[in-house]
Amino acid sequence: MPINYISTRGGAPALDFEGVLLAGLAADGGLYVPEQLPTFSREEIQAMRGLDYPSLAFEILKPFVEGSIEFSDLRRLIDEAYKSFRHDAIAPLVQVDHNQWVLELFHGPTLAFKDFALQLLGRLLDHVLERRQERVVIMGATSGDTGSAAIEGCRHCQFIDIFILHPDNRVSEVQRRQMTTVVGENIHNLAIGGNFDDCQAMVKASFLAEPFLPDGRALVAVNSINWARIMAQIVYYFYAALALGAPERTVNFSVPTGNFGDIFAGYLARGMGLPIDQLVIATNRNDVLHRLLSSGEYAKLTLEQSVSPSMDITVSSNFERLMFDLYDRDGVVVNQLMSDFQNGSIQLSDAAMSKARELFSSYCVSDDETCEEIAAVWAQCGYLIDPHSAIGTRAARFCQRDTTQPMVTLATAHPAKFPAAIENSGIEQQPVLPAHLADLFDRPERFTVLPNDLEVVQQHMVDCIAQ
Repeated sequence: MPINYISTRGGAPALDFEGVLLAGLAADGGLYVPEQLPTFSREEIQAMRGLDYPSLAFEILKPFVEGSIEFSDLRRLIDEAYKSFRHDAIAPLVQVDHNQWVLELFHGPTLAFKDFALQLLGRLLDHVLERRQERVVIMGATSGDTGSAAIEGCRHCQFIDIFILHPDNRVSEVQRRQMTTVVGENIHNLAIGGNFDDCQAMVKASFLAEPFLPDGRALVAVNSINWARIMAQIVYYFYAALALGAPERTVNFSVPTGNFGDIFAGYLARGMGLPIDQLVIATNRNDVLHRLLSSGEYAKLTLEQSVSPSMDITVSSNFERLMFDLYDRDGVVVNQLMSDFQNGSIQLSDAAMSKARELFSSYCVSDDETCEEIAAVWAQCGYLIDPHSAIGTRAARFCQRDTTQPMVTLATAHPAKFPAAIENSGIEQQPVLPAHLADLFDRPERFTVLPNDLEVVQQHMVDCIAQ
């Protein structure tokens, strides 16, 4: 039976998968979640053992798209999405210590975990839009990795114009060039004079404001506010856990996170039947989620630049999806909380926080500690990790509740994307970009610098589409 999707704020109509794919943000400002989460029995999970990554993705994702995407088309789109990954395993596991593992999520075309969702999302969108004979505009904000993954996933799409906002001079040079060197008339890179939160706020405001695009062109989200992004990320939790003995064995995860989307996918995997006892929220100096889990206060602070720029976020958008469950799926309560949050901070109830702490732990890692961790992992086993993954491995060690259970850190990016952090760690071994990006620094860039002004950005988008 097809799944309906409902808003976390309770004031928008339920939609099918095709509806949430194209909507992104709900009309009431909330985020879409499944009305009922599909679940797998122990026997069904056992039967998934030995499946390759695309086959496993097909089994996990079928219930979410039923009624909107033909299963034969879904299988074809999945196969196409993961064909461009450089490792045959798609998401290989590497052991770095006793019962400590790293899940390499950086073998996609842009060397970051965002490829897992966005290679599929672009194809899902183009498939639906071709059937509907519609053209849409994608608007997304990036703290570094989403932008390049979205552009790479959508650059061949015939029915999409894509605008990616990144904070000017606040992403690594590799991250910027991965976005700005891609050639395509439908690709528009906008460097905004602000931080990631400013970019994200513009995207959200554009979805909630009166339509501003010409010809009734719809606006579509590629940030993790789009349900399809979260959905696709559930798969690699199953893939890793099955490889390490699930469902007979409990497997836990440490996730470097800023926007809470990646770790929320792990929460959903657990809800679908995967045996997970602990999810570790690993944060950098912008520790909104660590402070929230520690104190129950969800508060905005000033964003600070760090050596792990993809996590430089102070408003963790996807936490609203967890909040919806913590408050027994009461959209009225969540709507009021998020309204109050606009004033700067809210305090979650003791009951809500007690539920959260049963599964989630958290740990904050400074820039110095991040570089120390990169050096320590290299010295211990000759394995080079990027600064985001280092935050994850450090949090995994300090937070692991049961050392008899495997702990898997999600390695969210290739170390070559962050050479400055590697150099600061004191390691002489410098990471090398894969062959398909070897000439990245020789490619011409194309982007437009704009002020932190929503009206200016929207007018620029209108002008580009009209050309």
